[in-house]
Amino acid sequence: MTPDIALILGIDGIATGSIYVMVGLGLVLIFSVTRVIFVPFGDIVAFSALTLASLQLGRLPGTVYLVASLAVVACVVVSIHYWRQGQPQRIGRGLVGYGVLPLIPAAIAWLCAGTSLPEWAQIPLTVALVLPIAPLIERIALRPIADASVLLLLIVSVALTFGLSGLGLLFFGPEGFRTKPLTSEIFRFGAVTVTSQTLLMVGSAAVFGLLLFLFFERSFSGKALRATAINRLGARIVGIRPATTGTLAFLLASLLGAIAGILIGPVTTMYYDSGFILGLKAFVGAIIGGLLSYPGTVVGALLVGLLESFASFWNSALKEVVVFGLLIPVLLARSLALGQADEEDAEIDG
Repeated sequence: MTPDIALILGIDGIATGSIYVMVGLGLVLIFSVTRVIFVPFGDIVAFSALTLASLQLGRLPGTVYLVASLAVVACVVVSIHYWRQGQPQRIGRGLVGYGVLPLIPAAIAWLCAGTSLPEWAQIPLTVALVLPIAPLIERIALRPIADASVLLLLIVSVALTFGLSGLGLLFFGPEGFRTKPLTSEIFRFGAVTVTSQTLLMVGSAAVFGLLLFLFFERSFSGKALRATAINRLGARIVGIRPATTGTLAFLLASLLGAIAGILIGPVTTMYYDSGFILGLKAFVGAIIGGLLSYPGTVVGALLVGLLESFASFWNSALKEVVVFGLLIPVLLARSLALGQADEEDAEIDG
């Protein structure tokens, strides 16, 4: 391997890792607030890329049917919940939040089906269509069992993944799609060529990472999310509603997933089930970062991207084995560190 090849592989790994950064940040955001390892998050990324591809082809995105179905079910769940709680006056507000608002972009996409939308309108419409998916899933399947064990939440999350994959096959079909590049500029630095699409991916990851940091450090809503993540009971005592913060966490994560899908669509052919592997690789990066640390997740996701890039050069058939095999030493090291911490605590108590 020459230095030029190593540099090219490194740039490619950082570009891929930047997508894993955004997906990993979404996973950590959801887990830190709700204790849910949201396995279907990768599917949201895939649906975003497929939605934009459908709009570019002048087709009606399958996301319209998905959002409409989820909105109808969520409205039923919300109505039953408030009726049982003896708060029928709140049903209207719930129907607006979980029914009317998600259906607005779906209705726009329906009316524009078969027409060629301008490029400047395709991306905002894609984001608007994908944005409600995670909050709707949270309201339907996860909030009713919010106080269950982490294991049960994980089992439900895995079941949701298979359900979304099946719906993706139904709504988008088995064929793969690749979206048009968002930018086509090419920059040459000596023997190395860097596309503007790569710079856009890396820059977007950096910008959204910074925005998340400012959101959690400077805004009231961000501090409420942090308080819920640290102590759910304490948050309730001081007037913070974990249900509301959970919805906000899923909404922000869904935004990250929508943008990640738009960025990865031009460089990777996306299928209805591509999100599963994408989410797992981002999850490996989040595990390396401890699943609670945002800076650690960034480092871990970039490491996964670099490892995948170099592994593909040496043996593309084994790149998945190398990436997922990284979990073994990481989990072993964390297990040993946790065991030592428990022994020290036991000695202190004794």
